Amino acid sequence: MMHNEEDMVAVTLEAVLQADNLAVAWQAVKANHGAAGVDGMGISQTQAHLEKHWEKIARKLLAGEYRPAAVRAVEISKPQGGVRVLGIPNVQDRVIQQAIHQKLSPLWEAEFSDHSYGFRPNRSAHDAIRAANGFVKSGKTWVVDIDLKSYFDEVNHDRLMRLVGQKSRDKRLLRLIGNYLRAPMQQLDGQRHKRQKGTPQGGPLSPLLANIYLDELDKELEKRGLSFVRYADDVAIFASSPRSAERIRASVVAWIEKHLKVPVNREKSGSGPVDKSALLGFRLYSDGRIGVSPKAIRKLKDKVRELWDAQQSLTSKQLREQWQQYILGWWNYFKLADWRREVEDLSGWIRRHMRKCFWLRWKTPLGRINALKRLGVKGRSLGIGYTGFGAWAVAHYHAMHQALGNATLNRFGFVIPWDFARASP
Repeated sequence: MMHNEEDMVAVTLEAVLQADNLAVAWQAVKANHGAAGVDGMGISQTQAHLEKHWEKIARKLLAGEYRPAAVRAVEISKPQGGVRVLGIPNVQDRVIQQAIHQKLSPLWEAEFSDHSYGFRPNRSAHDAIRAANGFVKSGKTWVVDIDLKSYFDEVNHDRLMRLVGQKSRDKRLLRLIGNYLRAPMQQLDGQRHKRQKGTPQGGPLSPLLANIYLDELDKELEKRGLSFVRYADDVAIFASSPRSAERIRASVVAWIEKHLKVPVNREKSGSGPVDKSALLGFRLYSDGRIGVSPKAIRKLKDKVRELWDAQQSLTSKQLREQWQQYILGWWNYFKLADWRREVEDLSGWIRRHMRKCFWLRWKTPLGRINALKRLGVKGRSLGIGYTGFGAWAVAHYHAMHQALGNATLNRFGFVIPWDFARASP
């Protein structure tokens, strides 16, 4: 569905700054519980500031005199190692960005590809995986993985703004969006660096702008009649033979670098059988099964080691709450996979880590014997309190299984993936 000129004209700065649109934007930002920006002001402080100064801020916006604050650099770990740098705007700028997003997004959503799943309403990673699995079941068991090198840092501003200008002719609004794109990044050491390209993750506008920029790629792949899914900058194209897959890889990579001006990571881009690849943490198999990628398993194990570290100064309640929050989120994401047996094996490994952690937290022979007694261990089995074997080995002893059996761990709330799997239909 194409939007007419009246729709385009309606996307003005005045429309963005309507009271009802701003109210919705404020609630959305508030609900996200995001961190403070460079000004150090959280939600409540920003609310008080806006109540006092909004009229002046609005006048500056309408006059084209408003300048966004610098974004605060925040590093988060990447699953495959290394770090990803996010750019966190202050709360005030997040509200304004969200208000812009609410007006622009419906116009673009009407025209975005059905093959695009990331950062879109009523679409999820699970939808992308199901669509990809459908291609595999149809016989397209070879996949082309396209890795856009540091995509969010490489987006060409001029090209992006020309695209955004297709949905609004308000020069003030376009200038404001451009200013958000160019807002300096304040590094961890306090230094600020100007940005001439990229749309750093962290603000409400970035996901929409990223999809706008890559919509042209979606349309090109559709025009070629290719079977593909795209989730943000993850692109997977499915083919029926290795020859076809390699031909697609070469031509699509060339097109991206020529037309989108975004570098492709050739080391991480390639083609191969689906069961040797991964998409969004999942692994697809040629027989139609959905599994969990080895990288995702390794990431889970690393997280288990981190959370079940005996050196943490947490109470058992805090430990339980921390663990439950993580493992429930993990399961809700990966429950799409068909891997009951693997879940059972993994769950046994996790429980052993739990027992190891408690053993170390009991610290001394006397402390361990007393803890075992409280948990129902009697007689000669208590002698393990004096063992010289390491904690990992002790965690597998009968006495530890007796003290911290599966039922006991469950009763205390220390659930594991297998508990969720058994409860699933």
